Amino acid sequence: MKLIEVNTPELAQQFLMLQVRMYKKDPNYIRPLDKDIDNIFDPKKNKLLRDGEAIRWILQDDKGNSIGRVAAFVNKRTANANEQPTGGMGFFDCINEQAAANMLLDACREWLKERGMEAMDGPINFGERDKWWGVLIDGFYQPTYCMPYNFPYYQQLLENYGFQLFFKQYTYYRTVHDELSPEYHEKAQRIFSDSRYTFRHLNKKELKQYTEYFREVYNKGWAKHEGVKAMSEAQAAAIMNQLKPILDERIMWFAFYEDKPVGFFIAIPELNQLFKYANGKLDLWGKLKFLFHRWRGACKTMYGIVFGITPEHQGKGVEAAMIVAAGKKVINNPSIPYKDLQMNWIGDFNPKMMKVVEQIGGRIYKTHATYRYLFDRTKEFKRSKIIH
Repeated sequence: MKLIEVNTPELAQQFLMLQVRMYKKDPNYIRPLDKDIDNIFDPKKNKLLRDGEAIRWILQDDKGNSIGRVAAFVNKRTANANEQPTGGMGFFDCINEQAAANMLLDACREWLKERGMEAMDGPINFGERDKWWGVLIDGFYQPTYCMPYNFPYYQQLLENYGFQLFFKQYTYYRTVHDELSPEYHEKAQRIFSDSRYTFRHLNKKELKQYTEYFREVYNKGWAKHEGVKAMSEAQAAAIMNQLKPILDERIMWFAFYEDKPVGFFIAIPELNQLFKYANGKLDLWGKLKFLFHRWRGACKTMYGIVFGITPEHQGKGVEAAMIVAAGKKVINNPSIPYKDLQMNWIGDFNPKMMKVVEQIGGRIYKTHATYRYLFDRTKEFKRSKIIH
C-alpha cells in the first residue's frame, strides 16, 4: 500500500470519486456536491487556510486501486482551545481493513505532530461544526445535507486505532403534525401571557437585521463552549448569505424579550432530498434538476440546523412558546409542504437541549460520534465537558 498526497486537480477528483465508488451499491448513500468538498480545501473559499493548514491523501493498494482517503488540518482558531494543542482528521473513507485505516491515520498523526499538535479530533471538518462532523454510528438512513454518512464498520476501525469517544451528536426526528403535550402548551401559555415576549419568523426583507439577531443569541449561548469561538459579523453574514438562495423564512423563528433577541430556531428545507438528483454536480443541468424537484414538492422534510435560547431565558418556557407559535403558522398553512422535522447536531454534552427537544416529541434518529486521540498514550483522556 502507498499514500499519495493530493496536490493536483486530477488527484483531487480521485479524492472525491473514491467515496462515490465505495458507496455506489448503498441505497441510502447520497453523493455530496463536489463543490462542498472542494471548497474546504480551496484557499479562496475557506478563510481558515489563510493561517491554518490542510493536507489530503489517497491510499492505494499494490495494484494501484484507491482503497482509502483522509485529510488532516490545523485550525489555528481552535487548536489551542483544549488542554493540549489539537488538530483535526476528517473526510475519512476506507475499505474494511485495519492495516489500511492505520496507515491513513498514522499519516495524520505524524503530520499533526510535526506542527506541534498533541492530539487529533476526528472525523471532523476543517470549518464549522455544522458540516461533515463526526462518524455515523447509529441510524444508517439517508444523510441530510452536509452530514457524514459511512459504513457501520468505520466505528470499529477508529476505536481499534485508539480513538476514544469525545462526544456524541444526536439528530432528533418528529413529524410536523405530532401533537405537543398539554404540559408543553401550558408552559407556552405562561410565556404568551407575558407581553414582554414576542415571536416572529425571519423576514427576508430585513435579512441583515435578523442575521445580527442570530449572531447575538449564538454568541451568548455557544461561545463559552469548548472549541467554539465567538461568531463575527462577517461569519454570520456568510452563513446567512449561503442560506439565502434556499431559505424558507416561514420556518426560521426568533424569540424576543422587550424587543431584544433571546432565542431562535433555524430550519431549512432538507436539501439532500433535492440534491440527490444532481449526482454531485451543481452545473446548469444540476441546477435545473434542483429547481424542477423543488417545484414539484419533492422536499417534505424540514431540517433544523440550530436551536438556542440565551442562558438568562432558559428554563422559563421560552422554547415552548417559540415552537408553539411556529407550529400554528406551519401546521395550519396548507401551502407549507413539510411533513417531517429532523433536528440536527445536539451534543450529549448539552443535556438541557436534549431535554428540550425530547419535550417537543423528538426522538433520537441518528447518532454521530466525535473521537479524540491523544498522542501521549499515558495521558488521562477526558470527555467533552457537560454544559450545566
